[in-house]
Amino acid sequence: MGPDIVMGSRVRMHLRLELHDGTVVEDTFATGQPLEFTLGDGTLVRGLELGLLGLRPGDEQTLTLAPEQAYGTRDPALVVEVPRAAFPEGVEPKPGLVMTFDLGEVKDVPGLLLAVGEESVTVDLNHPLAGKPIIYHVQVLSVSVPEDETA
Repeated sequence: MGPDIVMGSRVRMHLRLELHDGTVVEDTFATGQPLEFTLGDGTLVRGLELGLLGLRPGDEQTLTLAPEQAYGTRDPALVVEVPRAAFPEGVEPKPGLVMTFDLGEVKDVPGLLLAVGEESVTVDLNHPLAGKPIIYHVQVLSVSVPEDETA
């Protein structure tokens, strides 16, 4: 059957993330391209990782995660005003456009442009899935035990 998933396990699996309204956010079942990662490396948010602990190859599981377990709640402080002059020349900011922003030490943060004024642009830097419950379905294909536990 294979080893249980623990922190540090190398995992190969299919996953489907969807919203309660049926909107599919990500689906490796459909693409045929399984996700491969080391549990705990930041590929998945913490709540998604915790749902995998103890699963083995061949296991399937469907979980509904509250926003606090998945991508967090929306933070109104992350809706900010950015001066229009800060946008690169030749880029016309428009509501609905998603752009990346460098926030000091954190680079390439996606932001959704909400409103465009003459002097500034309102940008939402919350994760697009923040505040939303997520339905999380996985099928574990393979698990490799962390090297320090093979002895």
